[in-house]
Amino acid sequence: QVQLVESGGGLVQPGGSLSLSCEGSGFAFDFYALGWFRQAPGKEREGVSCISSSDDRTYYADSVKGRFTISRDNVKNTVYLQMNSLKPEDTAVYYCYAQISPRRSLAYNPYWGQGTQVTVSS
Repeated sequence: QVQLVESGGGLVQPGGSLSLSCEGSGFAFDFYALGWFRQAPGKEREGVSCISSSDDRTYYADSVKGRFTISRDNVKNTVYLQMNSLKPEDTAVYYCYAQISPRRSLAYNPYWGQGTQVTVSS
């Protein structure tokens, strides 16, 4: 069955760093664009970053640009989010997703992870 399992969340002080991982299984990982959303209490879900299936094109929300880096390892079936210079406003549940590349299919059926909590506080 299809699974996306996040790990790496936790509590960190402002200015600190965390690295999130999301390992996929049960689907053709290298055919999918990958990314991260986050949702803070009382706020709408926000797109954070995404990376293309094959050419490593990336996107970052303005709120994280210059601080976060997304990467993928198709051998390990894993997408990463390196988060540096963390701020209290980065506190949220972070969700990874996988969406098949339009080079392969026009279908929109993303897979979602269960989420991992990131808390930035002193």
